[in-house]
Amino acid sequence: MARTQSKLYPEIRENIMRTAARLFAEKSFASATIMDLAEACQSSRGALYHYFESKEEILECILSEHVNTMLSELQKIGEERLEPMAHLRALTRRIMEMNVENKSEQIVLLNDWNQLSSALQTEIASSQRKIVAIVRDALTRVDGARRITPSNGSAYAMMFMGTLNYTYTWFDPKAGLSAERYADLAVDIFLRGLAPTPGVA
Repeated sequence: MARTQSKLYPEIRENIMRTAARLFAEKSFASATIMDLAEACQSSRGALYHYFESKEEILECILSEHVNTMLSELQKIGEERLEPMAHLRALTRRIMEMNVENKSEQIVLLNDWNQLSSALQTEIASSQRKIVAIVRDALTRVDGARRITPSNGSAYAMMFMGTLNYTYTWFDPKAGLSAERYADLAVDIFLRGLAPTPGVA
C-alpha cells in the first residue's frame, strides 16, 4: 500500500532542496554526504529518503527547478509587451533578483553541473539556451546602432549575463546597493559605457 503524503509534503520537500543547495554550495556536492544533509535539515537519513530517492535526485531537482523557474519568469515578462528599454530593464532586474534570492542554487549550478546525468545536462542546457535567446533578443531590440548580428548575438547576451550571474562572489544587497539598482547600472554601463561620446563635452 502506498504511503500517504503529509499535507506539508511540498513544503518539506522544498525546504530539503533549499537546505541542500546551501550545503552543496558550501561543501560541494561531491563532498557533502546524505548524513550532512540530514543533520542540516534536523532530520534523519530515512526521513530524507521519503522525499528523494538519492542525493543525486536532490541535485537534479535543485538545478532543474532553478533554471526552469528563471526561464518561466523571463517568459512572463515577455508576455507584458513592454517597450524595448523597459523590457530589457525588467528582464535584468528579475535575473538579478533571482540570483540574489537563489545565491546557493547559482553556485551549485556553476560548480556541480558536471555531476548531472548526460540527459539532464542536455535538458537544462536547452532551457539555458532559451534564456540566452530571450536576453539576446531584448538587447537586439534596443540596439539602434545595429551592432548585434545573428553571428555575434549570443556572445553579446553571454557577455551581458556574465555581469549578473557571477555577482554571487561579491554582491551583498545589505551593503547599500539593491539588486534592482545594480541591474539598472548593468544595463546603463553595457549600453552606454563610461567613456564620453567623441565630440561631446
